[in-house]
Amino acid sequence: MAATEKFIDIDGHALFYRVTGNGTPVILLHGFAEDNTIWQHQTAALESQYQLIIPDLPGSGRSGATADMSMEGLAQSVKEILTAELPEEQQVIMIGHSMGGYVTLAFAEMYPEKLKAIGLFHSTAYADSEEKKTTRQKGIEFMLQHGGALFIQQTTPNMFAPAFKKDQPAVVQEIVDRYSNFSTESLVQYYKSMMARPDRTDVLRKSTNPVLFIAGEYDTAIPKEHTMQQSYLPSLSYIHLLKESGHMGMLEEPEKSNQLLIGFLANA
Repeated sequence: MAATEKFIDIDGHALFYRVTGNGTPVILLHGFAEDNTIWQHQTAALESQYQLIIPDLPGSGRSGATADMSMEGLAQSVKEILTAELPEEQQVIMIGHSMGGYVTLAFAEMYPEKLKAIGLFHSTAYADSEEKKTTRQKGIEFMLQHGGALFIQQTTPNMFAPAFKKDQPAVVQEIVDRYSNFSTESLVQYYKSMMARPDRTDVLRKSTNPVLFIAGEYDTAIPKEHTMQQSYLPSLSYIHLLKESGHMGMLEEPEKSNQLLIGFLANA
């Protein structure tokens, strides 16, 4: 199915997104140092049953950076897309990977009436710990000194499970190559915004909508234990563990990931 490629202007900045399929609208939000193409396997699996809206978040892919690159600012940009694309009363299901999950939670706090359900794919409602902030600050300093491309080349392989890196080196390298042209400025701003984001466990606690949690057995960025700790907060949770995945389950276990998403969307 051919996707329609669109741009929307936000304060003079072009924001790119793709629309494909028909049915209940599902928004797929990519993570840090990614773009809409990270969802390639999920797009193919879901577009026959759902209307998929898949943006490049501001500063990623074909979207220009906006003035407000906070998680709240990114959520506002997503809201602008929905306003342009859907009737005002239309509710959506939003699935976010990693940083995309942080944007999803910010959106849920700001516009709860727009959501039918949400999914956190290798993501968390916890704020950064002091240790995590220190690690991100070191990453910022590295990028400012050596550039974003080298940072991605060194860190992206660590997002995959050890066995996957060993057995599928070409896939890992393809992802590194795909995203090595990222703007250093955008990557630095994302890190600063993630460091500044608040704890949003209360968003989960107050949620009256279904919430999907997908964790990876070998995820070092979002430990599975964090996901398990949060899964009891919403009134209705679906919790799944990808046993062969690190932080990139949509690529490491695409068929399993698709099954989990299809099951959740059917019940949301």
